Amino acid sequence: MPVDVVTHDDSNLIEIHLSGKLTSEDYAHFVPMVDKHIETHGKIRILMVMHDFHGWKLGAAWEDMKFCVKHFSDIEMLAMVGERKWEQGMAVFCKPFTKAKIRYFDHADENEARDWVGATPVATK
Repeated sequence: MPVDVVTHDDSNLIEIHLSGKLTSEDYAHFVPMVDKHIETHGKIRILMVMHDFHGWKLGAAWEDMKFCVKHFSDIEMLAMVGERKWEQGMAVFCKPFTKAKIRYFDHADENEARDWVGATPVATK
């Protein structure tokens, strides 16, 4: 599955790991988890990690826009980790749809992204 969601019950942090090309079915899988976390914790922080990410199919792009509009004020921080080719596009695309503080990090800087958003750093190899 191109989307893996890790919720942290003891905090308002959600990790979303993306790969491949997202579909509307992917949104049907993970949006209820995000909604429940917002219901439980109020404002949330998101760490989005993209590996071999290829964007959205048309239906998924629409689902993403609906998600962003619905949760305009619910996300306080968004750390995006991925390839540099996505940096400019993601920052431009996300900014009008959220009040969140947004920062983009290269894969090599994932621990810095985790630190910035308040997630536990992963062990380095």
